[in-house]
Amino acid sequence: MAEEGKLYRIAGPVVVAKGIQARMYDVVRVGNEGLMGEVIQIAGDKTVIQVYEDTSGLKPGEKVVNVGEPLSVQLGPGLLTSIYDGIQRPLPVLQKQMGDYIRRGVYADGLDAKKKWAFKATAKKGDKVAGGSIIGEVEETEGFIHKIMVPPNIEGTIKEISSGNFTVKDAIARLDDGKEIKLSHNWPVRLPRPVSKKLTPEIPLITGQRIFDALFPLAKGGVAAIPGPFGAGKTVAQQTLAKWCDAEVIVYVGCGERGNEMTEVLKDFPELTDPKSGKPLMNRTVLIANTSNMPVAAREASIYTGVTIAEYYRDMGYNVSVMADSTSRWAEAMREISSRLEEMPGEEGYPAYLSTRLAEYYERSGRVIPLGTKKEGSVTLIGAVSPPGGDFSEPVTQGTLRVVKTFWALDAKLAQRRHFPSINWLTSYSLYLDTLEPWFRENVSPDWRFLISEISAILQEEEKLQEIVQLVGSDALPEKQQLTLEVARLIRESFLQQNAFHEVDTFCELKKTHMLMKIILQYGKLAQDALAKGARVQKILELKAKNRIGEAKFEKDYVKLLLDVQKEMEREFSSVGGSK
Repeated sequence: MAEEGKLYRIAGPVVVAKGIQARMYDVVRVGNEGLMGEVIQIAGDKTVIQVYEDTSGLKPGEKVVNVGEPLSVQLGPGLLTSIYDGIQRPLPVLQKQMGDYIRRGVYADGLDAKKKWAFKATAKKGDKVAGGSIIGEVEETEGFIHKIMVPPNIEGTIKEISSGNFTVKDAIARLDDGKEIKLSHNWPVRLPRPVSKKLTPEIPLITGQRIFDALFPLAKGGVAAIPGPFGAGKTVAQQTLAKWCDAEVIVYVGCGERGNEMTEVLKDFPELTDPKSGKPLMNRTVLIANTSNMPVAAREASIYTGVTIAEYYRDMGYNVSVMADSTSRWAEAMREISSRLEEMPGEEGYPAYLSTRLAEYYERSGRVIPLGTKKEGSVTLIGAVSPPGGDFSEPVTQGTLRVVKTFWALDAKLAQRRHFPSINWLTSYSLYLDTLEPWFRENVSPDWRFLISEISAILQEEEKLQEIVQLVGSDALPEKQQLTLEVARLIRESFLQQNAFHEVDTFCELKKTHMLMKIILQYGKLAQDALAKGARVQKILELKAKNRIGEAKFEKDYVKLLLDVQKEMEREFSSVGGSK
């Protein structure tokens, strides 16, 4: 029987109970309404609990019941297409029960307990199984196979197993020691799921965004941060990545964002079409919505809920991408709880363990060989950071920078100039360039890395020249540097800018990215050669073929267009000649 104690003290989402013998991170039911909470500190006979719901109206003396288990998520068929709050309560189910406002103390199963799934057994009687072994499959959404696995902490020999229609609570197999295996199982959110082996992240996550794929690539199983001030385009960047990246499963965590932003996501995602299959994108997406007016403690739990669901699909051998928007709000929730606990504050009031928690979260990414299978799976973590006033020196951004290997810095000035995606190419970086280079060399082109180095060098050169241009104007520059500025303009306008709302330009395949880089640099080489032979810079800048390079972004048949532009460029340069 569950152990019962009494409420002793209440401070917002943090309450203190007496009379219960609890372990750290045990789930408890607080007050007469049974609000859900979690043990976060034990001091003598006092147990400190963070409550995942609004605590107004609670009073000392009300009962506290220890459930005796840590905060867990229910894992099984039915996760995809779901919309949850931070502690895996399905929001559409709660809305049906009580309308638009969630009442306190309400609980709903993460998975529909009544729905029957068609289970097809792939293991047979007498098979030896252990944690992670795949024993069957269910078609979860149209075309998506959900593999049913033995939970990580169970092993034995199958005594009986049968195909048929089952609910998530029904036993589909029994082992020789009497243990039952069901379609679903629970897993604690703060405990990473075990794996057989971690692999080097050396395969890129293809996003279809030229600036990401070329200049600042992200590996499958890698970690990336998108910091940026308000209005710089974080949410659009996250949504574009969710739609186009080549992960098989997307987990989108709206962590502490404003309600209207999250509403946009909840409205848009169900209407988006998956470009790969032509079916709704929601068929391979899990949404976790924890808006800024929801309790802070649940916000703190939401990213753990998201990453645990991601690890579950990774263990089936899928590549999963987690978008956390935004980790700053998660850190603010931690700061609020820490201050209620009267802990010693660190920089800007954040708890001293902020960097550790960030590192622990991002550490759950990785490309791995899961338990019980030889097939690879991966979890890629992409976290948006919202530094106040766009100040990248604040603790959350700095703590994130220590652990991420790809940094996509959004720039409000670029957004104001309508340059999207507004990624600043001078402050962003990727530490995966060297590990991914063999893959790009083999699968795209041997000169891929060389082209990227050339483009980066031109953009850095342009930045130095801009300071002089602002003082004396571009005409005062030497002719060679005037050409550098022109090539940099082509890179910015014809390559880096990308229209997320144009049906063709929204996704750019690697072959097209490569061709665009090559032709822009070819123009630069032809121009420098013509200049060396004595052609006037004014004549070179007036040539028209280069202006058609940008048209290729919006063309389905871009190969023909770019080959035509190339011939036209060569013809124009041969006519310029070297006569002064």
